[in-house]
Amino acid sequence: MAIGAAQNRLYLGSRRYSSWSLRAWLAVRLVGLDVEEQIIPLAGGSTPAVKAVSPSGMVPFLQHDGAMIWDSLAILEYCAEHQPKLWPAERIARAHARAISAEMHAGFRELRIAMPMSCDCVFAPQAFSPAVRADLERIEALWAQTRARYAGVGVFLFGNEMTGADIMYAPVISRFLTYQPALSADSAAYVAAVRAHPLVESWYQAAAAEPPEWRIDRFEGIKP
Repeated sequence: MAIGAAQNRLYLGSRRYSSWSLRAWLAVRLVGLDVEEQIIPLAGGSTPAVKAVSPSGMVPFLQHDGAMIWDSLAILEYCAEHQPKLWPAERIARAHARAISAEMHAGFRELRIAMPMSCDCVFAPQAFSPAVRADLERIEALWAQTRARYAGVGVFLFGNEMTGADIMYAPVISRFLTYQPALSADSAAYVAAVRAHPLVESWYQAAAAEPPEWRIDRFEGIKP
């Protein structure tokens, strides 16, 4: 692995597919860190160009003011040190936000496998396995419980400002827009609110502008 001299840089995978990169990018941009972005086209598996720059061999990877952070949740916490409002101010709400973010970080494997992120794609609704349905139901329950307790009249999980918890679930929202599972009215409204956020819109626009040769057939619904 060759890491260059100290610099402020955020390494990302293809915006169209890299769910973890979306999380890191939202956190970095929401708090206003001054970093350059380097996009590395993903190959659908191991990507040598990523291994050449990232300590973990994966993206995202943030270099900032001498720090090197190669995990999206760690990047989120690093950004929160620069701008604490990335988490709710109240202690109990903040603990809840961290808990549901950690659950997203570590869980929902079946849903991730069945619904790879593919920005801008919209597939016909399909039947999902019981395991995927269980993940989906758990996510909807988390959203409903969180919003009922903490959101008030706000459109996000903890009010009218996007927090780290919304960032962690942003790629799930992209997946839901692509694969169109049946959602409750409240979940659908939350999905729409996150999608309408200016930073999310900016990500989608950049994803749409990526070169066609970066596209990976199996994530585009194209079978071999």
